Amino acid sequence: MNYEQKKVLVVGMARSGVAAAQLLRACGAVVTVNDSKTEEELGSQLKPLEGLQLERRFGCGAMELLEGMDVLVISPGIPDTAPFVVRAKEMGIYVIGELELAAQLSRGTLTAVSGTNGKTTTVSLLGEMFTNSGRVTHVVGNIGYPFSLASLVSRKEDVIVCEVSSFQMETADTFHPHVALLTNITEDHLNRHGTMEVYTALKMRMFKNQTAEDYAVFNADDPGLNGLSKQVKSQVMKFSRKKEVREGAFVRDDQVILRMNGTERKICRTDEIYIPGPHNLENALGAVCVAGAMKVPVPVIRHTLKTFKGVEHRIERVRELDGITYINDSKGTNVDSTIKAVQTMTDPTVIILGGYDKHTSFDPLAREIVNSPCIRRAVLIGETASLIKNALNRAGFRETEFAETLGEAVEKARAAAGKGWNVLLSPACASFDMFKDYEERGRVFKELVNALEPKQ
Repeated sequence: MNYEQKKVLVVGMARSGVAAAQLLRACGAVVTVNDSKTEEELGSQLKPLEGLQLERRFGCGAMELLEGMDVLVISPGIPDTAPFVVRAKEMGIYVIGELELAAQLSRGTLTAVSGTNGKTTTVSLLGEMFTNSGRVTHVVGNIGYPFSLASLVSRKEDVIVCEVSSFQMETADTFHPHVALLTNITEDHLNRHGTMEVYTALKMRMFKNQTAEDYAVFNADDPGLNGLSKQVKSQVMKFSRKKEVREGAFVRDDQVILRMNGTERKICRTDEIYIPGPHNLENALGAVCVAGAMKVPVPVIRHTLKTFKGVEHRIERVRELDGITYINDSKGTNVDSTIKAVQTMTDPTVIILGGYDKHTSFDPLAREIVNSPCIRRAVLIGETASLIKNALNRAGFRETEFAETLGEAVEKARAAAGKGWNVLLSPACASFDMFKDYEERGRVFKELVNALEPKQ
């Protein structure tokens, strides 16, 4: 779409909204930016907009600004059921999100990763693979770097690796990745989407515009993806750590194998993959499929798997103090993600759980903790502390205690841990009850841990 001289209202001045406004101005659009917060409250978030010709409407709702607009761009945090969004559609205004806008205006080959868990690690790993192969690569989207900023500078020969959330797919229209990967689907975000059927359908929208020239990659081990590959028009690849697949990546005799068009290539041994845990083996296998579809040379794939050290806030070792290892898994924002962190533990562990309530069941996590040989105690924080305690009690796990703050939780976990133990922050919840996002929660955890003094 040509946005020159189009009147566009951008609502929500977080990173993606600010980036969308920058991109639209570069395309010649007449832009109005809006947020319910005042300019003073937004503060330094607006710094990138300095010097741009924009109409600024802060501290007010968007409903009163719709008249005369051609396009409405909303941030991922705004549901497509918001009254002003519904009204805009009734008025014939074209409604999209920042991700869709950026995809329309970007250059380069687009690859995309979605799923409940594993997205950030997988897109970061892919970014390393493409960069190591000599391609200029932009890792964008839900990972925290807005796609719109990459669209300002991307070139035809570049590669774009986009982390896609279900929120972003609500407003996707022409989004068309050449290779798209779905890592897994488990219960999450039901406070917004209502049902698993809606949530799954939003994840599948990523494949909607693909053709037979494109590739769709699915996790063959995830029961939530059963039958979904039959819905796509593109070439299907699958990955599995438990069985061989007809086309894709799998493990045979502890070797990662890539099979494409009847040809098998050995990538590396599973114990050579730097990032630990069965979930990271799945992430690596998915990335191998995407890299194979994008014709990344096998030696580059192998080297990257051996050297990629993972992402911040995902099973990140912070420090060892008095024989206790502190691990930051603040990105464990749902039950399934924390289950994977629990499965990665190999030593006695005190786990810190709890946060914002997304209306999901904690019973599967409680069962995993009871069956884990490593989880010895749980320190519970946030809105969901009592819900998690009840789930743990039902499963027969009673080694729990409450903490009012993350700082208190760290102190209590330290007191409960012994030499050779872990203290693991993996909340199984979003952070919004106590922090701005999981990144802030993880940073605070690391600051608290790094400030601890050795015991006398």
